[in-house]
This record gives sequence, C-alpha cells and structure tokens, in this order.
Amino acid sequence: MQTNLSEDAKKLPRAQEAEDILRSCVHCGFCTATCPTYQLLGDELDGPRGRIYLMKSFFEGGEVTRETQAHLDRCLTCRNCETTCPSGVNYHALLDIGRAAIEDKVGRPFSEKLVRSALRKVIPNPQIFDPLMKTGQLFRPILPTSLKQKIPARSIKAKPRPDNQHVRKMLILEGCVQPSLSPNTNAATARVLDKLGIQVITAKEAGCCGAVDYHLNAHEAGLVRARQNIDAWWPMIESGAEAIIQTASGCGAFVKDYGHLLKDDPVYADKANKISTLNKDLVEILANEDLAPLSLNSHQKLAFHCPCTLQHALKLNGAVEGVLRRLGFTLTAVPDAHLCCGSAGTYSVTQPELSIQLRDNKLNALESGKPDMIVTANIGCQTHLNGAGRTEVRHWIEIVEDALS
Repeated sequence: MQTNLSEDAKKLPRAQEAEDILRSCVHCGFCTATCPTYQLLGDELDGPRGRIYLMKSFFEGGEVTRETQAHLDRCLTCRNCETTCPSGVNYHALLDIGRAAIEDKVGRPFSEKLVRSALRKVIPNPQIFDPLMKTGQLFRPILPTSLKQKIPARSIKAKPRPDNQHVRKMLILEGCVQPSLSPNTNAATARVLDKLGIQVITAKEAGCCGAVDYHLNAHEAGLVRARQNIDAWWPMIESGAEAIIQTASGCGAFVKDYGHLLKDDPVYADKANKISTLNKDLVEILANEDLAPLSLNSHQKLAFHCPCTLQHALKLNGAVEGVLRRLGFTLTAVPDAHLCCGSAGTYSVTQPELSIQLRDNKLNALESGKPDMIVTANIGCQTHLNGAGRTEVRHWIEIVEDALS
C-alpha cells in the first residue's frame, strides 16, 4: 500500500513503524472473512482492512472524527486477521499506534474517560480490585445483571503450594485479577509442576504486565509497568530461573512484546529482549516434559476454548489440546474455534453489547459437543464465559491437578 505520511504524522514516536506496516498491506481482504466484528456488523470499516484505511487516511493528514475512533474502538484486537493475513501485516501494532494518536487528536467524552480511568485504576491494582471483588460477591444476588456477570458466583480456594526444593526453578507472574477471580489457578500450576521436578517461584515486586494501560492508549504507563517487572524478575533470572510462566495468555502475549516495545530504550532493551525469550505460556512447559509422572484419573469430557491471545498472538493453537489428550482427557469438537469470545481485555466493559453477542455465540459452539466442562487458558475469557451462568468454565491446569492420583 503506497503511503505518504503527513508532517504531523512523521513526528509520532512510532511513525516509521506505522508506515512500514501500512506498506505491507496488499488490500486482499482475506482478513474480513475471519474478523468477528465484521461478521456481526457487516461494515467494511468494522473489519481490519477498513480500519487500516481509516488509519492510513489519518496518517496522511486526513480528517478524523469520533466516528473514526468508534470503528477503531470496536476492534477486539483478537489478531485473528494476523493469522489469516498472507502478507504478515502486523495489524495489532498499527492499531496501538493509530488509536493513541487519534485519541490525542479527537479526545473522548467525559463518560468514556471516566470508565477508562477507572479500569486503569482498579484492574492492575490487586489492593483495590480484591476488596471490591469480595464486596461484589457478598452483594452479588442483588446486583444488576450487567455487574453480576463480571463477578464469579464462586471462587475455588487455592490449595496449598508445595514447598519442595528443586534444581529447576521457574518464575510465575501471579497476575492482577486472577488471584481474586480464580485463586487456585497458580496454586494448581505449582502443584502440577512440582510433580515434574520444577519449582515455581514468585517475584513479589512484579505486578501488572502493563497490558491494561497500554491497550487503553496509556502507552507510557504500560511501559513503566513493564520496566518494573523486568527489574523484579532480573535477579532471579541471573540466579538461573529458566522461564517466566504465564497462566493467563493475555499477559503472556503482552510480556512477549516487551522486547519489541522497549527496543529503543538504552537501559532496558537487552533485558526486555531476554524477558521476551524466557516468557512461556504454561502449555509450552508441559508440552516439552515427560508427563508420565502425572498419573491421572479422569473420565471428563472437555471443550477447550482457545483464547485469541493463545492462538493468534502466541501461535499456540492446538497446544493445550495436545497436552490434554496426552493426559487422557476426551475433547469435544468446537466449531469456529478461531473466533473471539468477546472478553478481549476490557472490551466486555467498553463494548458490552458486541461482547455479549460474541460470548453467546462462543458458548453455543463450545456446548455443541455436550462437554462436562469448558476449560480455557486466560482469566478474562474464563470470567466472561462464566458470566453467562451456563456450563462451568475453569482453567485447564486446575482440571489436570484435580485428576492427579
């Protein structure tokens, strides 16, 4: 795609990157076939190709309006289009650049600013999120449906973590909301890996991965969190930690990008690249281990929901299913498994109507094989799908741990 950036656009921090991405698009439109919002709305501007045209116009000095912003806001950033694209267009990076620049240009109504500010204040901060969640669970029966769907009816308490010492050690990112929404997920991870001779360790100073801030256009705030995590992890990496395990694929996808996002930072570039290399989704660890020590006893039939961040961002489609089958679980077929469930970070809050449509479509597909339970690999998807009050959804590692003999 031929581009001619305006003088103003050339001053943007990632102007050259944006131009390179625009030039890689060949207008083929294959992306529209797999775009969830285009399928729902049928509007070219609510598909990747249309959004690219909108951003191209802006970068070339064209007028942008609140309508332009709305089309970009409706994007899930599911990255399905990147999996489909034959030209390798790095769409999500272009969207990050374009959204932030257009927001600087057109602003937002006070109500939207308030919601986004609240999301950035609450979600990344467990000391705020946890008491709010516990209060919500207490009053859940009388809450309106829109709030009730965000609060789990029950949380499975964390089992004790093993205190065995092993030569092999791996860091784990505890996460922002997962300890409150699904407190047993990381405990189950530690218990399973202990059976395989791997000790899970935590850097207490590590916090939010930065995705919430970054994807709500507060780029520098997101990068500050990334640098803080690098500082927290670095001493343990120097001491021999062989990986940084992610049990939420959304966090894993963002940490995987640290190396790219901080490549021009003279202090953090090399460390960030190392972090990205060590960053592993949990399934990457188990897929490469001898699973014989995990003697399982389960006859459950599972439907696996593969989060967009796992299949499109981390390119691990089929990996969890492969591990579960190796362990003896029966998996049902899931039609249109490539489509987003509508969670998409904070999307279920900022775009509730579209999000619910996508959720219900996804649950219909997941339940079509009549599974005993649905399992997934991302806390956002888990909470969002559970909000419908239909088939129970849990993290897949908890089901593995439950089945240990």
